[in-house]
Amino acid sequence: MRLRDALLLNLFLAALLVLAQAAAPPQNASPAKPAAPPSPDPASTHFLGEAGLVLVAIKPAAVADYEAALQMLQDALAKTTDKAKAEAAKGWRVFKSSDGDAKSNQLYVHLMLPAVPGFDYRPSLLLDELITELTPDVLLKYQEAFAMPPSRLNLAEFAQMSVAPLPETPPDVPPAKKPGGDATKKPGGEPTKKPGGR
Repeated sequence: MRLRDALLLNLFLAALLVLAQAAAPPQNASPAKPAAPPSPDPASTHFLGEAGLVLVAIKPAAVADYEAALQMLQDALAKTTDKAKAEAAKGWRVFKSSDGDAKSNQLYVHLMLPAVPGFDYRPSLLLDELITELTPDVLLKYQEAFAMPPSRLNLAEFAQMSVAPLPETPPDVPPAKKPGGDATKKPGGEPTKKPGGR
């Protein structure tokens, strides 16, 4: 009986030692680094500049589904009482190209002018937030309509073509001091020569 108890005790101590070693941090471990902030959602459609543009390519067979979702969103945004959503809707225009891309996809351009900083312009997100009785197939058809992921651009105005450009002004450069420095300023601001100076 003693031999069995000794074996059990040894087995217990060995297991305890293995657990302790597994729980202890390695001796040469570097100090823990602070957790990196979560990366922004790559699907989000936020704009940093004064204007934004989203180029969307829709499969030819799914144009009706995409346009139906956008019309539902347009109707919901027109009725919203949420100030941020209403403000974003004011500057949001959608253009349909009369030309398709090289693969015959229908192109749409979403122009946000001005863009509301920090606002997420994703139609799928807004549809889900604004329409409580939205059926899941509307979002599914909307998401499957894309021929490729949308291209998002942050825009800053470079030129307004109806206005003549302003001439470039050279940077303010202080006048160079002459060697010798025997000119002094009068109270009136005009330089004069020191008495006896050359």
